[in-house]
Formats: sequence, C-alpha cells, structure tokens
Amino acid sequence: MIKVWGRATSSNVQAVMWALAEIGLECERVDVGGAFGGTDTQEYRRMNPNGLVPVLQDGDLTLFESAAIVRYLGARYGSEAFWPADPARRAPLDVWAEWIKTTFGPAFLPGIFWPLIGQKPGERDAKAFAASEARVKRLAGMLDERLGQMTTPFLGRETPCFADMIVGMPLYRYFTLDFDRADTPHLRAYYDRLTQRPAYAKHVMVSYESLRAK
Repeated sequence: MIKVWGRATSSNVQAVMWALAEIGLECERVDVGGAFGGTDTQEYRRMNPNGLVPVLQDGDLTLFESAAIVRYLGARYGSEAFWPADPARRAPLDVWAEWIKTTFGPAFLPGIFWPLIGQKPGERDAKAFAASEARVKRLAGMLDERLGQMTTPFLGRETPCFADMIVGMPLYRYFTLDFDRADTPHLRAYYDRLTQRPAYAKHVMVSYESLRAK
C-alpha cells in the first residue's frame, strides 16, 4: 500500500492526499511534521534530506516534493482525464500548476497566510501586509482571467486533473482567511465547485486553527 508521511494540516500533504483520493488509491498516512515532529531523524532525512513533508512511498520508490508526487501519481495511476497523455494537452495545464507553486504561493503563504496565522495582530508589519495584499490581488486576478476562459468546471474539464490538485490546494485558505481579496467571480465559482468534491472537502478543507499563534 502507498504510504504518505505528513500531517493533515500541511497544505502540501493535502494536495497529495486529495490526488490519491480523486484517483481512487488507498494509502496509509503517518503524522509527522509540525507539532508531531519526526522529520529530523536520520531515517526520515534519508527519505527527504530537506526534512519537510510530504514523503510518499510506493513500493521501493520514495518521493518528496508535493507537485512531483502528484505528477507521478497521475502518470502512473491516473486516467486520461486526470493525466492527459498528449503533452500538448498536458503542458498548458502544467503551466498553471507551476505558476501556483512558483508565483502565487510564494506571495500568498509568507505574505498573507503566515502573518494572519503565525503572528499576533500587534506583531504584523502593516505596511508589508498591505503590499502583500496588493500583490496577491493582482495575481488572483490573473488566475481569475484564466478560469474565466474555461467552458468546463475544472482545468481537467469535467473532473479535476493533476493541475487542479495543485492550483486548488491553497484556495481553501485563500477564501477562508480575513483579508482584502480581489473581486474574482470566476475564481470564486471554481473554488465553490471544488468544495463540492468529497475528496477536496475531506483532505483540503482542514482547519488550520492549530497553527494559529497563541
């Protein structure tokens, strides 16, 4: 059986667990990372020298980096809808999966999520937070424009594909945090459709209150 190492409150673990559930693969998940610890051991560092989550074990294969894991699961186990065989069909989807990881995520997570969750209000740099809000507004508008071009419910057309796993992963936090968001009707509608997926509700819509600064 596939084994995933990582806590349920990790957004990167959530993307992997959601992908497994959408594909229909059973797995065992082991709580490590955060308050659970366990990532600094020699055994864990042999699996992931970064000491981060998630790690996936599938037989003799061990992988880290959530997006790489999602792509592996799609390529090995996914249907044509989840992992299009034609590179010309798959690559435009992968563009947005990469964009979320390299552009939107690095703006949203350290600029919005962690200041709101990991810092008390008096500890936040108001000027820096306002700048992050402006940047995330612009980026959310870019994604909204892309989603507005779709004629299907998901990037994977009628059902979510590998790219939806990566693009959709941060949206629960994005839409449930209290900050000044851009007006993005297409992005909101896309998120609302994701919330109707049982696998998304179970694995991504996970409370992050345990991460909040006390």
